[in-house]
Amino acid sequence: MRWLLILVSFVVALGAAHAQGDLATYVGADREQRLLAGAKKEGELSLYTSAQADDIGAVAKAFEAKYGIKVQMWRAGSEKVMQRAITEARGGRYTVDVIETNGPEMEALSREKILLAVKSPHHADLIPAALRPHGEWVGTRLNVYALAYNTRQVKKEELPKSYADLTNPRWKGRLGIEAEDQDWLAGVLAQMGEEKGLQVFRDMVKANGISVRRGHTLLTQLVVSGEVPLALTVYNYKAEQLKNQGAPIDWFVIGRAPARANGAGVARRAPHPHAALLFYDFEIGEEGQRILAKRDFVPANRKIETPLNKVPLEVVDPKMLLDANDKWTKLFEELFLKQR
Repeated sequence: MRWLLILVSFVVALGAAHAQGDLATYVGADREQRLLAGAKKEGELSLYTSAQADDIGAVAKAFEAKYGIKVQMWRAGSEKVMQRAITEARGGRYTVDVIETNGPEMEALSREKILLAVKSPHHADLIPAALRPHGEWVGTRLNVYALAYNTRQVKKEELPKSYADLTNPRWKGRLGIEAEDQDWLAGVLAQMGEEKGLQVFRDMVKANGISVRRGHTLLTQLVVSGEVPLALTVYNYKAEQLKNQGAPIDWFVIGRAPARANGAGVARRAPHPHAALLFYDFEIGEEGQRILAKRDFVPANRKIETPLNKVPLEVVDPKMLLDANDKWTKLFEELFLKQR
């Protein structure tokens, strides 16, 4: 009897997973209506995210207003989001519907078999860098790395034209960087050449030092306060937000701006599958993407125009970042965290 119950439970779970997979890949004209009908019965969804609460909260609020489906949101850093999702899945606790965080962490969740392959009619509107071959998560926006400066402490004519210009003694004690920007380093060195680029940054740090801070929002705020007159790695959307609020900050890029996709995926064992897929479609569709663009994000949807995606980009492959994480972490630490 015990083994029979286990077998029945397995068959039921397998059937539910198969049905959920069929739902995720359905792209008929009535997709939204079908998802909404099921979501109304489910009534809510659970979202794990590393986005700022105000930013993703604006998308969630608009989704709730349109569909009447409540979004229960839990926010933490990208690594904690990933760890919680993995820990719960391994423990057989299925509470999350949609996971939304950085590209490498999303790729790791895909490898853990936590995410569901989804086909959406909105995929056709996304930039190629937003789409993954396995279809288990999709880029919703790009985090574009830019240099930012305090406009009261740095003159526009002083701005460096190349990273080599930052070896000039005028930048001594004036530079800052975020503590975990290995993906930025990978994107920059892809353009400069690894050997040449590493030497430039070694010379820069040796000549002028660099202040290492944890958190992109904090680093951007320190540029505003003047504590870090020039930061190498801020997200251009955050600098643009503060600039539009009247803060003494502006941003620029050198060469192609390194960029990393932030993404969203539906949990394979989502307790509210209809609501999860409805939210997934909403965030990458025009409505959700316009909300992100209004908050100065760089949307993944090509239909949304914004000045922030007009700069030339070097989009870093999240699979490469995940596979070569040890290499890039070691190089970044040697350059910026182990200063002598």
